Amino acid sequence: MDLTKIVSISGKSGLFKVVSQGKNAVIVESLSDQKRFPAFGHEKMSSLAEISVFTTGEDRPLKDVLKAFHEKLEGKPAVDSKSDNNSLLKFFGEMIPDFDKERVYVSDIRKIVNWYNMLFEQNLLDFTEPEEEKKPETETQKEETEKPVSESNRKKKTK
Repeated sequence: MDLTKIVSISGKSGLFKVVSQGKNAVIVESLSDQKRFPAFGHEKMSSLAEISVFTTGEDRPLKDVLKAFHEKLEGKPAVDSKSDNNSLLKFFGEMIPDFDKERVYVSDIRKIVNWYNMLFEQNLLDFTEPEEEKKPETETQKEETEKPVSESNRKKKTK
């Protein structure tokens, strides 16, 4: 799942897919009704790939959060994002037990649950990783990585 092409635009509800780039704007398409329109530079756009959730340890990327939802819900939709605050907090705590309860607000949880359900409806929750073809190393690359650092190079690096 490539979240780099899916954006959230402040002031507009829903998620949008980046379709093209114009001279002064980015052309986006609404995931809900497939209408296209320009999004200009003064509008705050956030790619879902850039968003992360505060946890008690390291921040967790949104992709990992959505993957946890998908696995724990066994490929089913999440609770309604318009549920009451307590049920949303309980649901999110079951999905992401280590989320930081002081820095993650109910409004954030509501937004993430809504995004998950939107992506689920559009069948965009594909978590299979594309296999990267591993190029065989050439002999010269192997030799370069195996070369010991000479005494003169070592002196240059320490100065």
